[in-house]
Amino acid sequence: MGESFLSLSGPRLRGRAGLTPDRLDRPVTDPLFSHLFPSLATGVPWGLERVNSALDELGNPHHGYPTLHVGGTNGKGSVAATLAAILSAGHLRTGLYTSPHLCSFRERFQISGRPVEEACLVVAADEIRDVIVRHGLTSFEAATVLGLHLFAREQVAVAVLEVGLGGRLDATNVVSPEVAVVTNVAVDHAEFLGDTRDLIAVEKAGIAKEGVPFVTAETDPGVLEVFGAICAERGTPLHVLAPGDLRDVEVVTDHTTFTMVTRGWGELRITTPLVGSHQAVNAALAVKVLEHATVQLRPSARAVVDGVAGVSWSGRDQIEEISGRTWILDVAHNSAGVGSLVDVLDRIDLPRPWVALIGVLGDRDWRNMLPPVLQRVDRAILTRPSSAPPERCWDITEAAEVFGALLSAGYPLTTELDFNDAFDGVQAGPPGGTVVVTGSCHTVGDALKRLDRCPFPV
Repeated sequence: MGESFLSLSGPRLRGRAGLTPDRLDRPVTDPLFSHLFPSLATGVPWGLERVNSALDELGNPHHGYPTLHVGGTNGKGSVAATLAAILSAGHLRTGLYTSPHLCSFRERFQISGRPVEEACLVVAADEIRDVIVRHGLTSFEAATVLGLHLFAREQVAVAVLEVGLGGRLDATNVVSPEVAVVTNVAVDHAEFLGDTRDLIAVEKAGIAKEGVPFVTAETDPGVLEVFGAICAERGTPLHVLAPGDLRDVEVVTDHTTFTMVTRGWGELRITTPLVGSHQAVNAALAVKVLEHATVQLRPSARAVVDGVAGVSWSGRDQIEEISGRTWILDVAHNSAGVGSLVDVLDRIDLPRPWVALIGVLGDRDWRNMLPPVLQRVDRAILTRPSSAPPERCWDITEAAEVFGALLSAGYPLTTELDFNDAFDGVQAGPPGGTVVVTGSCHTVGDALKRLDRCPFPV
């Protein structure tokens, strides 16, 4: 895989590059994963060599089926899930690999809309464990190889793979996809990817392959210039979903509808159960990806409409009515994600008062990302998600001091170290109103467990 595009580091690419010498893969805190892979490497150099070597020893299972590769800062999971739903609606046995999970490690591996059974995961892991350990794979690398092996074992017709972090050196970047897509670029994971959008764009576009269509919904001219240069260097066609490609967008509490003129299917009125104008863009981007897929993968117009309408992707502006109270759960963990969340809050008439239950990881830019939420809600509780590794949790006392200085005097901002106590406090309040749960996948996953609304049985 050529990497000469890194010569783009001229005056256009200002900023501090990321990619620390060692990749510190965060541990997967899930009992099933710990059972499958009890001993894995940490603090290893960035690169694809270990994953490629392991897959080669396993007979390169990922060569046995076509793939679609989905990266980007925000929305990549929604786009991947929508692609898988459309392909499944077209009667293709479709694998979907995503990360992280909300409630259970099994969520990361789906076939035609259902998680792979635990027994099947155990058998597949048993088949590859020695190879995983021998090649010194990290947690995410092991999960990725497991997914690629599993999909071959289950004889999928196509697999949709979501990038974990960045793209160029992400473990999923061992595939040669039919189409590669980068949803958008925002500043996130700066310690790994760089602290400007241009630098991050280089890492994201690292999934571009020679001659393979590259699709994006990015609108920033600087980022598109980076994408264009990389695609030109690789002989890769660049296709951009422009804002004008969608019209008549309608956002309500349980769906989003829009009109799109497509290549091959004509004008379609499309409805996604995912809420928000940004979800209209994500759905349209998935459709555009399939416009450029091979004939074998290209669905009918009916499969496109039915697939988008049938997608399920929890924790993304998910609105639930439970025991007289409205809940909106969103995994927003950076400023761009919070921007999409507050757009939904501004668009939809949700019952007052609004209470925010917020749990963020310590390596996030919480100082800049949270004020738009705090300014909209009537009360906020800062907590620490119980499923997150303690060393990654934020200092809620420091956060309360920072926000206390920014918010008006008397603003009801409280802290509760224990997530379950914070959740119980919200539940014990008077019925009615809306609870906004946000800040991380851990926080939303913990809330979904308490609400008995996990994507699949745990």
